[in-house]
Amino acid sequence: MTKKIRIATRSSKLALWQANWIRKRLEGIHQDLSVELIHLKTKGDKILDVPLAKIGGKGLFVKELETALLENRADIAVHSLKDVPTEFPEGLEISVFTKREVPGDAFVSNKFDRIESLPENAVVGTSSLRRIAQLKKVRPDIQFKSLRGNVETRLRKLDNGEFDAIILAAAGLIRLGLDNRLTRLLHHDISLPAIGQGVVCIESRIGDESILKRISPLGDVETAMNVSAERGLLKRLNGGCQVPIAGHAVTEGNQIHLTGVLASPDGDRFLKMTETGSLTDSVNIGIRLGTRLLEAGGREILALVGIKAD
Repeated sequence: MTKKIRIATRSSKLALWQANWIRKRLEGIHQDLSVELIHLKTKGDKILDVPLAKIGGKGLFVKELETALLENRADIAVHSLKDVPTEFPEGLEISVFTKREVPGDAFVSNKFDRIESLPENAVVGTSSLRRIAQLKKVRPDIQFKSLRGNVETRLRKLDNGEFDAIILAAAGLIRLGLDNRLTRLLHHDISLPAIGQGVVCIESRIGDESILKRISPLGDVETAMNVSAERGLLKRLNGGCQVPIAGHAVTEGNQIHLTGVLASPDGDRFLKMTETGSLTDSVNIGIRLGTRLLEAGGREILALVGIKAD
């Protein structure tokens, strides 16, 4: 069994928190194992002045890490699952889904305690089409302004008065010890999370048994089943960052309940549905929900941005 694992990671503070969290857990389980971090910069990290939807989507945060795996410069890559596309380069897979952190979106403001309290035509920072489409249903008057960069950069822009409020993933604030900045957790009825939000995952080479034996104890079965349903939905919709898609699954007994949203980029067309099924059928729950959304008008929504779904 391998004595050393090299982790490919982005260099942002949050990405390093995630990689170091995995490192510490691995070293805690395997006393004979040493772990090295390989710091890489992705295209998504370099281009910060353009919304993701205009530069190719969330896969921009993983490509360089996947190349390091394929070239054997790293043994595993640690990602935020919401950044990982459903299609992988040949030979790679997500092998571990860790236990999910709080999956929702955080409303952050220095002056207002909730989105309903914002003044008319308030300026809210987010570059997420998913968040914008949903929040417009609650506050159509809000002015949304693009906001990218790491968590600290986004908070600094809020503190400098550029926004009345900003919307962030709650998990990132919690993991960085900044949960005191979380003004309010948005209810899923207001903002359904991104697919995979709140989950740190591990990507590795298929069939690399020595590595898989080391990392498999970090997996969480319930999380894996829930996100399999969510990613089944994403795959069926052939989705990325170009169109607002949200999905969140929860487990109750031996059932998974998956809620999904598909909207037009301007939020004018908005579909929201729920599908329930057995734990043993998680991926197909997502596929079935995706098919229902497509049949209810989703194909026309996707066609608006040039996405074709069978």
